[in-house]
Amino acid sequence: MHPQHSASQAYLASVAARVAADECRTWWEDWAGVPVFVGRRADFRWRWMATKLHLFTVAAAVHEITIPTIETFTDQVMAYAKKTKGGLPAGLQTGIAVFPLLVSDRVDPAAVRWAEAQQRNKWACMARPVVVDSTQQYVGTYRGTPAIGMAYSSYLERKAASYFYG
Repeated sequence: MHPQHSASQAYLASVAARVAADECRTWWEDWAGVPVFVGRRADFRWRWMATKLHLFTVAAAVHEITIPTIETFTDQVMAYAKKTKGGLPAGLQTGIAVFPLLVSDRVDPAAVRWAEAQQRNKWACMARPVVVDSTQQYVGTYRGTPAIGMAYSSYLERKAASYFYG
């Protein structure tokens, strides 16, 4: 195995372990020949206007990360989470948050900036894309407090810190 590829695989394994340790349900899937890790949990808080938030962490090691790569993966993960969630439709006392994570030893710095720029939102679904450069050991993701989904921001910050920076 190529050393950089093994660094990406090692990072993916560490994320999988940290997500599982957070009492998420975890499994692996095959997405068009790419092994993809999925972690899922649901939490209810009164301070979230009595909503249940379904959090999906979906991660894969890829050959190269560019803006189109992370943007497409983010859209795929949002659609996957909406389809997989079950229960009440998103928006009816239930929300979805996703961490679409790609790791590679070849990362376009513009892709890192894209991930760090903002939270991506669609109806009742928030995404905080994560781009990981395994050679630089750098994790790029949004770390602000967005206007939409502000109530969930500190929760997502804590989860990102424990899953991706361990």
